[in-house]
Amino acid sequence: MACNKITYSSLFFNNHHQNPTTPTSQNPTLSLSLSPQKSRRWVLSMSAQMNAEQRGVSESRMPVIVPAHPLIKHWVSVLRNEQTPCPAFRNAMAELGRLLIYEATREWLPMISGEIQTPMGIASVEFVDPREPIAIIPILRAGLALAEHASSVLPATKTYHLGMSRDEETLQPSVYLNKLPDKFPNESHILVVDPMLATGGTVVAALKLLRERGVDDKQIKVVSAVAAPPALKKLSENFPGLHVYAGVVDSVVNEKGFIIPGLGDAGDRCFGTLT
Repeated sequence: MACNKITYSSLFFNNHHQNPTTPTSQNPTLSLSLSPQKSRRWVLSMSAQMNAEQRGVSESRMPVIVPAHPLIKHWVSVLRNEQTPCPAFRNAMAELGRLLIYEATREWLPMISGEIQTPMGIASVEFVDPREPIAIIPILRAGLALAEHASSVLPATKTYHLGMSRDEETLQPSVYLNKLPDKFPNESHILVVDPMLATGGTVVAALKLLRERGVDDKQIKVVSAVAAPPALKKLSENFPGLHVYAGVVDSVVNEKGFIIPGLGDAGDRCFGTLT
């Protein structure tokens, strides 16, 4: 599938298909440059630099991968629709998560080879090595839905729950449940699953907990339904070796910390607690 490569810098936002975004403290402006490239995915490189002219273009960049698959676009569209009922919304979130996890783990799965007997003869085969499970860390609540099908995609997983809530006034996160181990095995591969990357406070706090446990940024990938520039900027500045996989990237976060147009409160819509 033909696709394109998009490069983000953290200073200007100039999408040829949209009007420029008005800079605000919540919405760092970004620059999009578009060039044709054969690929299965849109790759957005989020630069931690403030100005490419002030600092060298060789600085570390954080890739933000938006897989260009029709089903990903479909499930994002179902999630965006305010008329989607709770059960269908949660199912759409799980299906989107299945596809994003598939993409995110493409280069992480060690293979073992051998021979097996088929009904017709001997075949040389390759299996994913189940001795190296991928750690799945859903950030509660809505992360549970996005990570729901991880075990159906991956032959071996370990799931560690992390409950974090955001103060609606200060937008600061707090931890109410932490099932992370004291230390992860060396060379672990970890998926942090957080449906909404808006201001970035929650996911940054989660990644700092992993860093405290000896995990290198390059061992982590973040899976998200919708991402926005403020969160991507924070991640780029603090975790440049990170990779982010998102269903879509929206350009605006409002004063209440919600992504626009986004899809609303993912947790409430997943679990039927809208008031």
